[in-house]
Amino acid sequence: MRIEELLFPLLWFALLGGGFGLVLAIAARAFAVKRDERIPKIEEVLPGANCGGCGYTGCAAYAEAVCKGEASPGRCAVGGKATSEAIAAIMGVEATPMAERRARILCCGDCDIAKEQYKYEGAADCAAAARLGGGPKSCPASCVGLGSCAAVCPFGAIHVENGLATVDDSICVGCGVCMTACPKHLIHLVPIEATYAVLCSSNESGKETRAVCDTGCIGCRICEKKCEAGAIRVENNLATINYDLCTGCGACAEACPRKIIKKL
Repeated sequence: MRIEELLFPLLWFALLGGGFGLVLAIAARAFAVKRDERIPKIEEVLPGANCGGCGYTGCAAYAEAVCKGEASPGRCAVGGKATSEAIAAIMGVEATPMAERRARILCCGDCDIAKEQYKYEGAADCAAAARLGGGPKSCPASCVGLGSCAAVCPFGAIHVENGLATVDDSICVGCGVCMTACPKHLIHLVPIEATYAVLCSSNESGKETRAVCDTGCIGCRICEKKCEAGAIRVENNLATINYDLCTGCGACAEACPRKIIKKL
């Protein structure tokens, strides 16, 4: 066999491959989806925590949402005001930072206060325990205390003491990730400047609350009557504070017969 007979098919396949490669390269360039050049700039100023507190799966997804106009520049609780202002500058809009907030466990029912209805010996998961009659504690609105909120906190700001989850204010950034992990919905974000909170979430009657907890709110309305600013109201057997009206005077906490209104 002559050398020409070997070289010809090799040359043909080489030209054919090169032609297909060129076509693919041209097609890739022609149909490429252009990425907004602002996205990497926003990613640079974000803290990179990927906590999900903004409502998106991570910082990259949030940056893309901002550029698409689907999210405001002020949704990063971790970065705070400085990050909001930096993102707003990149987008060429006015900064509207999210109000600084901190997580609060609206329950005081530790193992010494909330009465127990059974011994739980299952998976260390609050949702799993709550499916068994609401959990080991008798109060239907009590903290299950197995630490599911602590497990998902990306900053390690929550820990469990004596069957009750507590928040370390020096670490919490108010991302709100812990809220989704609580099957009882006991975790709320309150303004960082809040001075008092009603640490109870029970909507049971006063009689029922007394039967299952030594310190739960009984809806007596004494706090409501004592508040001159009209910042505290009792609805559905539970006192709640309107932080836009609260002056932090502490009259409600002093008057509460159950001492369920605590200074933060």
